[in-house]
Amino acid sequence: MSDELKRGLEGVLVSESDLSYIDGDVGKLVYRGYAIEDLARDASYEETLYLLWHDELPNRAQLAAFSEAMAAERSLDDGVLSVIREIAAADEEPMAAIRTIVSSFSAYDDDADASTDDHDANIHKARRITAKTATAVAAYNRLRNGEEPVEPRKDLSHAANFLYMLNDEEPDDVLADTFDMALVLHADHGLNASTFSAMVTASTLADLHASVTAAIGTLSGSLHGGANANVMRMLKEIDDSEMDPIDWVKDALDSGRRVAGFGHRVYNVKDPRANILGEKSEALGKAAGQTKWYEMSVEIEDYIIDEKGIAPNVDFYSASMYYVMGIPIDLYTPIFAVSRVGGWIAHVLEQWEDNRLIRPRARYTGPMDAEFVPLDDR
Repeated sequence: MSDELKRGLEGVLVSESDLSYIDGDVGKLVYRGYAIEDLARDASYEETLYLLWHDELPNRAQLAAFSEAMAAERSLDDGVLSVIREIAAADEEPMAAIRTIVSSFSAYDDDADASTDDHDANIHKARRITAKTATAVAAYNRLRNGEEPVEPRKDLSHAANFLYMLNDEEPDDVLADTFDMALVLHADHGLNASTFSAMVTASTLADLHASVTAAIGTLSGSLHGGANANVMRMLKEIDDSEMDPIDWVKDALDSGRRVAGFGHRVYNVKDPRANILGEKSEALGKAAGQTKWYEMSVEIEDYIIDEKGIAPNVDFYSASMYYVMGIPIDLYTPIFAVSRVGGWIAHVLEQWEDNRLIRPRARYTGPMDAEFVPLDDR
């Protein structure tokens, strides 16, 4: 057993997976062998979920049945809605709210007590958790703003239905397709921190609800899921300052501030998802007559690449894209969870196929042979 210390498990292989592959040197991402560019262009989020959970792309009949089964699980139980109302009234931070709400799903799930080796029950729970998470995020946002939740529709796609529930207005095809593509791009990404958290939890044979709740808690950390919100806050700060974007960035770097949306633990080149989202951000900005956010982003990207040699990640262009779509900034990370829940579940299902408790070691650096002193003598 090696005693070599790998902080943050840097470069440590802890499992084998058929789900997603990343080549950080060339900017390549694939889901079960399919290039992310092809999936983003041609596959819906429902197709991507089917691929991740069932090892293959569905045919038309399989996709129709899968999508119908997903749509049937969108509504929230009255007990869950009561939880959301209480949390919204308490003005809970969005990711903390979603963590608590998703955890409450198990109280109303008929398969909650099923064994982790019951594959059919796990798939049923997977559909419920994924469908209801989207509904819960939309309901929470409306309730905190003094509006009643919008009942989900079964005739809309997962992406279009979320936007409908969020705004009480059916989105046009451009918005729905753009949001669907964003869900596909964020669905999985190897053993990132939240996915690994889900796997660690699942390895104890805790159930799917516990594993997803653990992942949401991990995603809430500022080093993982909050970067896209920070990108948009940065862009708005630059806009409010009326400074040239490059001058603002220079001042920020000189003062030791970090420019949000750049660098990645895995990619040494530009994140392939950023390429795709950049194109969509530009097209969406032109369609909405709000091109300044995209133009500002391009200026910043070019400068940071030239000066620092650091390329943008997926969060950099998703920020302005969501903003033009009218999505509140503090919902960006919950929306990340709305997508990534499908990937978390896929990894949990894979973990249970050949489960082994994940139990690393730590190098002890504390004292040895300390003499115990009884309480009355201390």
